[in-house]
Amino acid sequence: MEELIKEYALGYTMLRESIEGLAEDELRYMPAPDKWSIHQILIHVTDSEISSTSRLKKVLAEDEPILISFDQDAWANNLGYDLLDREQHLLLFKLLRSSMQPILDHLTSEQSKRVGVYIDQVRFTFKQLLEYRVQHVRDHLDQIERVKNAYQENQSY
Repeated sequence: MEELIKEYALGYTMLRESIEGLAEDELRYMPAPDKWSIHQILIHVTDSEISSTSRLKKVLAEDEPILISFDQDAWANNLGYDLLDREQHLLLFKLLRSSMQPILDHLTSEQSKRVGVYIDQVRFTFKQLLEYRVQHVRDHLDQIERVKNAYQENQSY
């Protein structure tokens, strides 16, 4: 659990490092009409963090709370991600993660086993939800690398 909490704490730094030195046109580049730009990925990661921070807290505070997901495509398509302030969202991501840190620093093994239940009755422990948060950032860091590579390939034509 200790390594998981450490990586969770590094999420903001890893995202920030992944975009270091990128020009605005690279951040806004969409590799295909149905693929997100790096800008959109960063907004999505923060929106997901807003939702997941609430879920993590619910699991620790309430007895087997009902957990609700959000429709990421609807959010991306209907909330004007291109108009949103990327720096503001990155700061919000950083604040959300740091707001969880004191809770995680004092997490007991019993708390890591607490359970939340999604509407479809699938049950997740706190630890599983935290693992998903860490994996979510990893997955989007990989996606950012793919977009950067697609941008470079597009520039060489």
